[in-house]
Amino acid sequence: MPIANPPVSVRVTLGERDLLEAAAAQARTNLSDFMRRKALEAAEMELLGQSQVTIPVAAWERFEAWAQAPAKFVPELAKLAASAPVWQD
Repeated sequence: MPIANPPVSVRVTLGERDLLEAAAAQARTNLSDFMRRKALEAAEMELLGQSQVTIPVAAWERFEAWAQAPAKFVPELAKLAASAPVWQD
């Protein structure tokens, strides 16, 4: 039976640990929760920043049809585009 939450181990210097513990204390959380949250945030940003998209072969024809279809008129977007930005009011 697999472990529900398998541990991840990271080696840091004493100075790095002190810095992480200070940041966790400032965030009012424990070191483990702080590191997990920050690691997940960094992972999400890394994945969002990728410039390559992989489309499975089985979905390629559907993607091509969607990409080449004429644009759909969305009244809400037309209204938004015609309005002045809030910082120009």
